[in-house]
Amino acid sequence: MGDPGFIVEMKHITKRFPGIVANDDVSISIKKGEIFALLGENGAGKSTIMSVLFGMYEPDEGEIFIRGEKVNITSPRHATKLGIGMVHQHFKLVSNYTVAENIILGSEPQNKLWGFIPRVNIKKANDDISALSERYGLKVDPRSVISDLNVSTQQRVEILKMLYRDAEILIFDEPTAVLTPQEIEYLLEIIRGLRDGGKTVIIITHKLEEIKAIADRCAILNRGKLIAVKDVKDTSTAEMARLMVGHEVSFSVDKTGAVPGDTVLKVENLTVWNDNGYEAVKNVSFEVHSGEIFAIAGVSGNGQNELADAIAGLARNTSGKVLLCGRDISGLSIRQRIEEGIAYIPEDRHNVGLVLGFTLKDNLVLKNYYKPAFSDKGVLNEKSISDNGIRLIDEYDIRSSKGNQTIVSSMSGGNQQKAIVAREIDLKGKLIIFMQPTRGLDVGAISNIHKQIVAERDRGAAVLLISLELDEVMNLADTIGVIFDGRIDRIAKASELSVNEVGEYMAGVGKGGTG
Repeated sequence: MGDPGFIVEMKHITKRFPGIVANDDVSISIKKGEIFALLGENGAGKSTIMSVLFGMYEPDEGEIFIRGEKVNITSPRHATKLGIGMVHQHFKLVSNYTVAENIILGSEPQNKLWGFIPRVNIKKANDDISALSERYGLKVDPRSVISDLNVSTQQRVEILKMLYRDAEILIFDEPTAVLTPQEIEYLLEIIRGLRDGGKTVIIITHKLEEIKAIADRCAILNRGKLIAVKDVKDTSTAEMARLMVGHEVSFSVDKTGAVPGDTVLKVENLTVWNDNGYEAVKNVSFEVHSGEIFAIAGVSGNGQNELADAIAGLARNTSGKVLLCGRDISGLSIRQRIEEGIAYIPEDRHNVGLVLGFTLKDNLVLKNYYKPAFSDKGVLNEKSISDNGIRLIDEYDIRSSKGNQTIVSSMSGGNQQKAIVAREIDLKGKLIIFMQPTRGLDVGAISNIHKQIVAERDRGAAVLLISLELDEVMNLADTIGVIFDGRIDRIAKASELSVNEVGEYMAGVGKGGTG
């Protein structure tokens, strides 16, 4: 029997994958009605242990107790029956279904047509969901189609999916990653309300200030082991960060004022259509100079990805021009743009940034494997490629089970991201496009990447930073452009903009025109 004082007990959990121990004898106990945070570096085992709790993995060793009873959770469906729900970082919604259809999927209320033919009672579903959303302050229209909703509303749908199934233990994985500051504050209020209503909340996040704002206790993991469990009110963010990474972490970005030089990137009246035939980028114009960090702030899905792809050559512009150092590169191929001096950290690390079936060393040389340093008359120099991989793995602290020979698909998302950043910065390009460069990274890795971005600016590169993290934009940018619905509605020096003003433009309620 477990301790009835805890709603969740995970005792001596060990989970192994080939070449790595993801969770090493981890024990955590969570009280009913608390907000419990899970912290750790990339690859520390946070997502793994929550996947064990939600039934996506079965532990190799250890026991799980829910409400004092020992359980063997074999699947997410089983976890749901035990009252456990999870909001994943990437939402699990059917875009052409309505809110109600998504929420009831797999648990449809039914009535009988002509007394014997079962059919879904969509009216009851709509009524039930309206009442549920009203009860928890999650404003949604059950009849709305998911594809018509913004990100924060879709997130509310995911929360309602859990509540509709009477989930008592709610797991949130990076819940604020794609929200504006105003939406974040609203979500934090919702989470507090869920706790106050008797729910137990487990939150995985890299944002320590948010943990300080809402969590009661936190567990800190490092390289698969439990380091400490702390009362949040008695623990500073600096102490949390130190326990996570094993050394002191600076939260400030140490940079001098920018000394912009010549125009490196010039975007003129650029319009880009996405794969669905929608005008994603609408008549956008801006410039980025050498020695300048130009940051584009915006909520996910407002054309940032299409804009970055068009500059890097992955998407074709419908109209307008992209100029690099005065040369129109709009018609150049991706490789030609790389040769001209463009480096690109894309948003989609799996489909664009990496070849998942390749080794780490081969991924680290994808952009220059054909050059004399790594190839002689078409024959690859394996020693040079291996030495290059060892160097970058060390410089960027890329953690993997088999070093150079690790198949990239087996690495954690954060370490995959480190690999892309290492490869692209090492190109020493004239223009470096950072699209969500620190997504999924821990505080230590974020600090290191921020230093690298500033170092590239100080080297004389033009840096285009596109980030959903408003703090990141405000800390790093010399100039900020805010994008909403495919248009850049405001361009100004970072020193002239407040966090609230940028947040308002991100939400489409700012006043004024493009600067």
